[in-house]
Order: sequence, then C-alpha cells, then structure tokens
Amino acid sequence: MSGGPAVRVSIESSCEKQVQEVALDGTETYVPPLSMSQNLAKLAQRIDFSQGSDSEEDGAEGEPRDREWGKQEQEEEEGTVKFQPSLWPWDSVRNNLRSALTEMCVLYDVLSVVKEKKYMALDPVSQDPTAGKTPQVFQLISKKKSLAIAAQLLVKGAEKLSKSVTENQENRRQRDFNSELLRLRSQWKLRKVGDKILGDLSYRSAGSLFPHHGTFEVIKNTDIDLDKKIPEDYCPLDVLIPSDLDGSAYIKVSIQKQAPDIGDLGTVNLFRRPQKNKGSMQPWHVKLEAAQNVLLCKEIFAQLSREAVQIKSQIPHIVVKNQIISQPFPGLQLSISLCHSTSGEKKNNRASPEKSKPDNHLYVLEHNLHQMMREFHKQQLSSVVMPHPATAPFGHKRLRLAGPLAYDKTEISNLQQSEGLLEKIIKQAKHIFLRSRTARTIDSLASRIEDPQIQAHWSNINDVYESSVKVLITSQGYEQICKSIQLQLNIGVEQIRVVHRDGRVITLSHQEQELQDFLLSQMSQHQVHAVQQLAKVMGWHVLSFSNHVGLGPVESIGNASAVTVASPNGEYAISVRNGPESGCKVLVQFPRSQIKELPKSDIIQDAKWSHLRGPYKEVHWSKMEGRNFVYKMELLMAALTPCP
Repeated sequence: MSGGPAVRVSIESSCEKQVQEVALDGTETYVPPLSMSQNLAKLAQRIDFSQGSDSEEDGAEGEPRDREWGKQEQEEEEGTVKFQPSLWPWDSVRNNLRSALTEMCVLYDVLSVVKEKKYMALDPVSQDPTAGKTPQVFQLISKKKSLAIAAQLLVKGAEKLSKSVTENQENRRQRDFNSELLRLRSQWKLRKVGDKILGDLSYRSAGSLFPHHGTFEVIKNTDIDLDKKIPEDYCPLDVLIPSDLDGSAYIKVSIQKQAPDIGDLGTVNLFRRPQKNKGSMQPWHVKLEAAQNVLLCKEIFAQLSREAVQIKSQIPHIVVKNQIISQPFPGLQLSISLCHSTSGEKKNNRASPEKSKPDNHLYVLEHNLHQMMREFHKQQLSSVVMPHPATAPFGHKRLRLAGPLAYDKTEISNLQQSEGLLEKIIKQAKHIFLRSRTARTIDSLASRIEDPQIQAHWSNINDVYESSVKVLITSQGYEQICKSIQLQLNIGVEQIRVVHRDGRVITLSHQEQELQDFLLSQMSQHQVHAVQQLAKVMGWHVLSFSNHVGLGPVESIGNASAVTVASPNGEYAISVRNGPESGCKVLVQFPRSQIKELPKSDIIQDAKWSHLRGPYKEVHWSKMEGRNFVYKMELLMAALTPCP
C-alpha cells in the first residue's frame, strides 16, 4: 500500500447546522442556530437538582424535623461526610441555590419558634424598683448636657447651610451674569478691550457718518446685599452709557403762527412725560435703546442744522439753540426741535409738575425724519465705488456723449442735484399744512351752508407730496338728477389743481380765501344746473342758460349764473338768477290774459297778441315751503304746469 500511487481523497467538513429538510430540487433547509438565551435555557434543563452532595438527605425528605436533626448529629460524629468535586459547569450554581434554601429553612424555623409558644416561652425579668431611681439633680445635669450637644450640632448645621446658600447665590449670580451677557451679545455689538467689555451704539455699520463714538461699557451689578431678599427685577448685568447719551430724547416738528420774537424759543421746556417701560424687557435693554435713540436724534438734528446753514433760500433758515425755524408760507413757521431730558431733569420735573399743554406734534413728519435718515444711511452704505473702466464712469449714457445729443450744463446740474433732509421735510410740511387747510375750508363750508350740500371723499392712497380729494355738490333728495358739479382737487406742495368733470383744469394758490371763493361760485352754479336738470325731468323747456351773466349787479366772488325755462304749453316762464354773494332771485312770467292791471294799447288790437306772456313778477322765495332750493322749485313748476 505504501508503495502504490497516492490517491487523493476529498473530505468535506461536517455540517455545523442540522439539515431540517431536503426539497425535490436538492435544496437543503437548515435548522436555525439557537440564540444565547435559548442556549442558556437548554443547558439549565440538564441540571439535576435532585442529586445532592449527601445521599442521606435525599432519602429523608419526608421525615420529620426531629429525625433530620438526629441524623445530622450522627453524621457529624461519624465523620462520614464525603465531598467529591465535580467537573459539571453548573455545580457552583446548584450549590449556591442549595445554601440559599438552607438559609430560608433556618429563617422559617426561627420564626416558628418565636411565634409558637410550644417551643420557647419568654418571661419578663423582675427588677428592683429602688435600683432605677436616680437623683433629680443628676437628671437635670444630664439633660442640660444633652441639650447643649444638640444645640451645638444645630448651630454647626445652620452655619454650613448658610455658607452653602451664600455659595449657591454667588454661583447663580455668576451664571446669570454669563447668560445675560450672552443675551446682550446676541442683540448688540460687543468687544473685549483689556479687562473691559465694550459695546457699540452707533449706526456706523449701517452707513452713518456721525462722529460720535457711541461706546458703552458692560459691568457686573454688585449693588445688592446678599443677606437680604433678592428683588424680582434684579439683573446681574448693568451698562455704563456716556453722559451725553443719558436720558431720553425725541425730535419735535410743529407748524405754528409766526411769533413776533424768537429769541427765547430754544429755552422752552418741550419735553413730554416718558412712557412706562414694559415689565418683560430687561433694564439694560431699555437703557441701551433709549441711548441709541438719543444718538439718532442728535445725528438728525446735526444734519438738519448743517443743511440749514448751507442752503441758500429767499427766507433764510434760523438755528437757535436746539431749534431750527423755517417759514414755509407767509405768517407761518416750521419749528424742528431737539428735546433731550436727562435723569436729573426728570427728577426736577417730577418735583415741580407743570400743567399739560396741548400737543401740537406732527408725528408723521417726525416719523418721516427717522425714515429719511435711515434711507440716507442706506445710500451711504451702498455708495461704494465698484470697479469701473478708466475711460468713463458708470452712469447715464448721454453723460458720455458729445455733440447735439449730449447734455448741457443745466441738465447735468439738475441730474447731480439732490435734496437734503431739510428741503424734503419742508416740502412735506407745506403739503401737510395745505391739506389740513383745504380740509378745514371744506368742513367750514359744509357746516355753514346747508343747501346745497358739499361732500368730500379723501383718497386713502396718497403721496408724501400730493393728496387728492373728490368734492361732490348735491341737493338733498335729488342726488341722481343734480350731480353735475364733481370736482377733483389734487393738493400739491404749494398749489391746488382742480379738475372739473368736463376735463377743465384750474390751478389755485395756497391762499385759503381763493379756494373758498371758488367753492362758493361752484355751489352757486350748482343751483342753476339743478334747475336745468329739474326742468328736463318735469317736461319744461330750457329757453336760455348761462354760467356767466353780464347783466345785473357785479359779484365780488366769481360771476352770477342764470337760466330761463318755460312750461310745457308755453304760457308760463321762470327765470332764475343765482350769485355767490347776491343770492338767489326767482321771477315768474304770466300770460297777458291773466293780468288785469295790464293797460290797453291802441296799437295792439288783434286778439292773438293776448297769448303772449306779460311782465315778470318776483317770487318771495323765503316764504316758499320746502326743505331746499330744488324742492321749492319743483313745487313752483308743479303749480304752474296745467292739468291735462
């Protein structure tokens, strides 16, 4: 066999998993392996707890307890206890379980002995009554010593507790300071310079050119006593603000009649009572916001003062202390004041309160000043010069053209001109004043004149330099047939453009009397137009109509208008003349046949001439019944109209 050729034998490894099933196509299905818990349960099932280390104990399970104790004593005497070590892996577990069972049995026996009196009886031991008595002095001394020891222990415990509370408060203050500092850093710009924490209040990062540094310092608040109760509004962080930014400030813009003397305008106390702070805001946040508002107000006033000195106007602007005075219209002055109050001034104001004066602030202009200053910051921030070619700068193409298409000097100067804050705010103040004066004029006419009625519909969408109002002149109860007067007033900066219903445009100045005269003339014309429209509805014929009558007394306001209408059969005629100042005059022309006082003429003998209308007779208009002019005219026409 050894000399024969070697034969290769292929040996396959035994399958680690047991085959459960072999399918018809030869696929084998294996039994899944056991998990760790299943393997542990399988090994635990192999333990035989009935086999003990002592063969005698196995056969004596049903015997009484007294025999067990006797057998154990015999085994101890004989010394026949045999211990054979086993290599079984669960041997230690089995021994521990058996020892635990033994302990439980002993505990059960002890409890049964104590509970049941048949095993053991416990009788009290008698004591000598005189032996336990001690003198009362010794009892007091022992109690005093015990109380002293207990008091010493309590004092030591109280000292430890107070010390721990103080340390906890100090640690909490340090943690609160860090959290407040983190919150402050999330809202304001902070930097550390040496051992100080400094912040920035200025608007330089937003494009401001104001030279004030606007720096504040962050410190730790140590003004509170740790022994006392900490108040609810306590804040571990405080800020130090420059003295010139302390307190509160605002810009006051007002329009008032021109004062004869302007020497003491800057010394008037214009400060109003500050608003109460919200309880949810931190004290440092309120203080920083107030200081930043003071800085912004000072920047606005400095910019306005600079422009007031530089601008050349027909009526020069005046800068007096903390006020800038301008004259937008004759007899009026625009006052822009910087009102700044520090904490010391507030205390003095509280000590000596004054009577509250009527508030004449133009809050819209104050808000517009802040908004325009922020737009100026944005322009300065976005005016960074971008890379551009060396031949020509960026801009309008016609600025780089030559020849007939190029800009001249005037056009280039107009392009380069830009209005400042003061010019813009003066134009807005002119518009606001002209708009309020127009509204006051319309309201006064509407309340003073009941017939005809004047209505004003103001537009909600306006510009800072232009507003519009639609004026309707109507008669009560006849709005559908008497709506010929509809005016559109476009209020600008220095003038008012009136657009009629037919497209005619009239330009009025800023004078109040001019607008009032124009509206009175339009109301006078409305009455004549109403008679014309009513005549068409009633079936009367319009013989003549004129908005500007050249006969009769001359009106100081506008011109008088007149209309003449005839009845359907032509027998009667009504002539109406209405003027803004002279008022209304109504004349009725009757037929000649109804006039008895008419003298007979020798020339007119034919009867056909009797159908002509005779002379006019004036109607006592104030004695006519009716609620308004058009209603009285309707009654008059109805009375003169013949029945069918």
